[in-house]
Order: sequence, then C-alpha cells, then structure tokens
Amino acid sequence: MQQLQHIISATGQTAEQVMTQFAEDQKQSWPLAAANYTGLASVEEKQFNIGGFVVKVQFNPERIRSSAAKVDTASITARKCFLCDENRPVEQKAIGCGDRFQILVNPFPIFHRHFTVSSLAHTDQLFFENIAEMLQIAKKMEGFTVFYNGPECGASAPDHLHFQAGENGFMPVEAEFQTLVTDKNNLLFETGSTKIWAFENYLRRMISIETTDFEEAVQAIQFFTAKFHEFQPEKKEPMLNVLCYFSDAKWTVHLFPRKLHRPSQFFAEGEEQILLSPASVDFGGIFITPRKEDFDKITAADIADIFEQVTIGGQVFGQLTAAIKNEFQIKIQKP
Repeated sequence: MQQLQHIISATGQTAEQVMTQFAEDQKQSWPLAAANYTGLASVEEKQFNIGGFVVKVQFNPERIRSSAAKVDTASITARKCFLCDENRPVEQKAIGCGDRFQILVNPFPIFHRHFTVSSLAHTDQLFFENIAEMLQIAKKMEGFTVFYNGPECGASAPDHLHFQAGENGFMPVEAEFQTLVTDKNNLLFETGSTKIWAFENYLRRMISIETTDFEEAVQAIQFFTAKFHEFQPEKKEPMLNVLCYFSDAKWTVHLFPRKLHRPSQFFAEGEEQILLSPASVDFGGIFITPRKEDFDKITAADIADIFEQVTIGGQVFGQLTAAIKNEFQIKIQKP
C-alpha cells in the first residue's frame, strides 16, 4: 500500500491533487462509487438563514445507512465490521496515512471528494488517545477538513477507530468562523501561537482553537475533552463532534460538545418524524436528510430546535469556558 507522503514526494503534487486523482481512479474501477458520486449531481439542497447563520439542507438518500444506523451493542456485534480489510469490497483501494491509518474513498458521499481515514487495527472509536493522530492526518491531508464523530454522536462504526474527510470550504462553519472571531468577547485564551474561542450563540455551542503549535494544540484539545468528561463521567468518552483542518501553517479545530445522540424528531411517528441523526457535517452547517419527505418539510424552527436538543446547555458550556479561561493558562505554563 502506497503512503500519501511518498506519493506527494514522488510526484511533486499537493495532497489535494493526489487525493482527487485517487477518488477519480476509484470511480473508474468501482461501479458503486461511480454511481453514488454521479448521483451527487442530482442531490437536492436548500438553504436557511437563521439568526444570520447559514444552514444548508441536503436530500441525500444514500446516507440512509448512516442516519438510521443501529449502533447498539447487539447490532454492532451481529454484523461484520465494514472498515476491516477482510470485509471491505475488493474494489475499495487504500492509500496509507502514517503507520496506523489508511485512506479510503467513501462510497456513500456527502462531499464531492469524501474519504474515510480508517485505523489499520480494529479498535474502538475513541478521541482522547488519538487527538495527535487527527492533527497529523489533517496536516498530511491539507486541503481537506478531517472530522470525528463520537461513538454516540453519529459514528456508524463505533467499534472501529476512524475519521472522515471532505474538501475544505464545503461546510458553512469554515467561512462563518472568520466572522465570529472578529468579536473579541469570544476569545478565552491566547498565546503567541494559540487562540481559543467560545461561541455561545452560534445556533449550537462551539469551542474553536487556532494554532501553529502542535503541542499546544494537543494540550488544548486534551484539556477540553478531559474537563468535559467530568460532566459525563458515566460515558466512555464525552459526546463530541470535531472538525479539523490545516491551512497557512496552522490548525483550526472546532469542538461541538453534545448531550444527546438523536433528537425527539428522529423517534416521532407519522408526520412528526424527521429521520435526521446529527453528526459533524450537520454541526458544520449541512443537515443531511436521507428521505425526501423530511427534506421537504424541515423548517428553520426544526433546525434550531434540533441543535438545542442535542447541544449541551448554557450552564455546562459556561463552566467549560470558565475552566479554559481560568485553568488552562496555568496548565500550559507548567514545564
């Protein structure tokens, strides 16, 4: 299996060019991928402006497998892991990404170039131990946003460690972040290389980190994750969705703390049901609806309500931001 970095060195291409060619090659040799990426051209989309922020809604029927995935222990145990090499389609090729991960073309895309970055080993979906890996992958895959769905936050394979990636600029959060940071009241922490912001009123609640320092990035994300875990001690890891990208020699990381996997609309019956299971892309501003009736009827009020249901409350968010502001400065100064 060829390594991404080796291909870049040998060809003189950027990661974006290499990955684009890889996706095109897979579409040529894998009928399922070809059909589903061609199908993206006919995916319907509409847009809402809610409180000055954009949320796009996409009707994408192929995403039903993810949105309605059964992720309880019994269901996971009963099926073969679709990310393990021995169970993947023979047409699905891989590019190595470091010693522990490989990049696969996702055959059920949201993005025009949609990848799964899967662990070579069959090990549980866990974030804290793999923060450094996420940052390294984002740097190797410059031009793409790498994202993590927690085991109770949208991961359809909670038994196999993986990230996903799609082209930069696809999700509204990336552009809106540049406007959000102009309000200095949102800034919690700053060094010469790292800034941390908290956004209380962004429909959902978001912690954002921008840094040129790898070690400070790892420390900041670990600090936040550990502190958040104190509020959900009964869980194996706190409920998080994460977006991460590397550009202009710096990392940008968006952390979305959660309190609920799926909103009440998911479990409702009849006309009240909206089969939507929010994950990182939804928190990035692209709501994925796999059923046409849900795409047609969803409203701005529904979107605001879903965000409010699944995002942590203001009191917990306030305690988390206070911890970053008051405790992280001390921690990072320790030798």
